[in-house]
Formats: sequence, structure tokens, C-alpha cells
Amino acid sequence: MNLFADLLASTKGSTVTATGPRIQQRRGVEIKSARELKIMAKASSIVATVLREIMQLVEPGQTTGDLDAHAERRIREMGATPSFMGYHGFPASICASINNEVVHGIPSKKRVIHAGDLLKVDTGAYFDGYHGDSCITVCVGDVSEEARKLSRVAQESLMAGLSQIRAGNTLLDIAGAVEDHVKANQFSVVEDYTGHGVGRNLHEEPSVFNFRTNDLPNVKLRPGMTLAVEPILNAGSNACRTLKDRWTVVTKDGSLSAQWEHTIVVTSDGCEILTDRGDC
Repeated sequence: MNLFADLLASTKGSTVTATGPRIQQRRGVEIKSARELKIMAKASSIVATVLREIMQLVEPGQTTGDLDAHAERRIREMGATPSFMGYHGFPASICASINNEVVHGIPSKKRVIHAGDLLKVDTGAYFDGYHGDSCITVCVGDVSEEARKLSRVAQESLMAGLSQIRAGNTLLDIAGAVEDHVKANQFSVVEDYTGHGVGRNLHEEPSVFNFRTNDLPNVKLRPGMTLAVEPILNAGSNACRTLKDRWTVVTKDGSLSAQWEHTIVVTSDGCEILTDRGDC
């Protein structure tokens, strides 16, 4: 076998193809077993390790392609497959979105990172049939006060949402806590993209929204549910548009955007952060 085939074979029973993990049939909201949670904890730990390394590596003059190469190499070294590679045709192992780019930025060796940039790095790892998923925002060098505050409030809103997770609460409890903190700081919540269930598939039910709504199912939380909670905040309007590459989403008004995300498991009295990097 060639090197790529060897790497795919190293994922210990994961269902992968030449374009990445296979999307499996959806099964509705799933409650994970103790065995499944152990595997998800490993997948999520790999994601946390990679993002922690990227936070330490980022500096002006690098390219987003450099970061993507590091992420892919490290995910594979730890026995997993990049979740994003080939997902609906996505061409990389990370999403790297800078400044007014909201989500799904495609990394490139031509995209140079500059001092003052607000960089979002989102990645996932597929290990033994299950995914972990997480995103960080990195303030590169000396950023504006607005950029620093936006990132801080986005991270705080994530933690506010996680504080509402426990068996018996609902998705609206998470959404309300996120929205209240964002609005109190005079930023906007992006409504076009939400968090999601995560497990055998990178995206599963339910949609984990970050704003109060009656248009999405208000699911009651139960122990063993695994969710990717990911508030996305804009400094200006929450309106977004997709660029011609059909992936990169930007703010319509050119304002900055920030995102933080964790994969968690619901417990009887709270939640466990599976992608914990030790920085929250």
C-alpha cells in the first residue's frame, strides 16, 4: 500500500475512504454508551492536542496552509483521520477563517497570517468510528481592542451556554445563556450556522442553536448526548454571505467574526468537555 493507504489503515476500524470518513445513515438524537464515550474522548483529546499546538505555533508570516499541514500530520500521527478532509468535498484538515471570514475558510500556502489578524481554526478527528470537533480563535500579535473583546466574549458565551447543560434542561437553556451574554456586550449571534450533535457522523441531530427560536426543535437534554456547542459572533450585523469558492462565509458588512467550540457529553448534573485544552 502507498503511504496514504497505510495512514487510513491505521485508524483501527474507522470507516474511511480515499476522500475521508464515510458519512453514515442518520439515526436521530443518539445516547452514547460508555464504550462509545471512551472512544469519543480519545478522538476529542486528539483535537484538543492539535488546537493547543496550533495556538502555540501561530505567528505572523506563517500561512494557513502551514497550519493545515501541521494539523493533518499530527492527527494522523495520533492514529486518527482528519474529519474535515473530503467532507462534502472540503479539501483540507482545518477550516482557517481570518478577520471577517466567519466559517469554512479554506487553508492555503498563499494565505499569509499577519500581526493583528483574528484567526479562527476549526478541526476534527475521526478515531475508531467516532468524531471530535472543536474551534478556537487566535489573536495574532497585537490585535485591536475590538478583536480581543470579540474573541473573549465569544469564548465566554460558549462557557455560559455550557453552564446550562445538564439532564432535564433544554437546548433553549443553552441558547438563551449564549444570546444574553452576546447581546449584553453589543455583538450579534450568527444564526445561519449552529452547533450540532456529534458522534458516528461529524454532524448529527440535534441542531444546537445559539439564539432563542421556535423554529428548531427544543430538545430536552439527557445523559449520554454528545454535542458540539459553537457560538459564532460578529462585531456588526449577523448577516453573512458565501464566496465564489462555495465554502468561505464572510460577514456582509465586513465586520470581524469570532468562534469558539467544544465537544461535550451531557451528564446528570452538568457536562464534561471532551475537547478541553486546559485553557478555559
